[in-house]
Amino acid sequence: MKAIKYLVLVVGLIGLLCSCEEAYLPKRKGYHKIDLPEPKYQSFALNYPYSFEYNSASIVKPDSSKFSEPFWVDVYYPMFDADVQITYKPLGKNQNELSKLIVDSRNLVNKHQVKASGIEEGIIEIPGGNFAYLFELQGEVPSQFQFYTTDSTQNFLRGALYFKTASKNDSLAPVIKYIANDMKHLLKTLQWEKRN
Repeated sequence: MKAIKYLVLVVGLIGLLCSCEEAYLPKRKGYHKIDLPEPKYQSFALNYPYSFEYNSASIVKPDSSKFSEPFWVDVYYPMFDADVQITYKPLGKNQNELSKLIVDSRNLVNKHQVKASGIEEGIIEIPGGNFAYLFELQGEVPSQFQFYTTDSTQNFLRGALYFKTASKNDSLAPVIKYIANDMKHLLKTLQWEKRN
């Protein structure tokens, strides 16, 4: 009986000593801080049917995919491993071509509806009295920001942002916003070039 009382006393003392520690609270998951460089813009003006300003933190390079066409480029952000894919189409005299390109652009946005938690559309005025149509996609979608614009007679330009990482879009939100602002700047400085 004395042994049981002694055992209860020892276990009680051990329990009392262990209970003096601070209570453990699990920590929430966090994400690494992303340092975004101050945007500095430079001109992209080659012998292309368009020119624009782009962030010096990115590199403009010709599209090297097997589906690429003349004047398609990628605005690549090496520090984020992200691409803004720019596709260009010359418009013929057939106005049905413009309607088809607009429908195709909207269909490419709508393909993301399966995973998108929301799609916000917007319009901004760009040089020459033209407009650009913007699409901001929320949720775990492969392309978080897209646009298209045209001068309605000769040129059609479309852009889409893609990340090559498997990160969740909520952790990429500051980078998505940063690049989307760059894409808006690109559109606000877009000029259609006269070609021979």
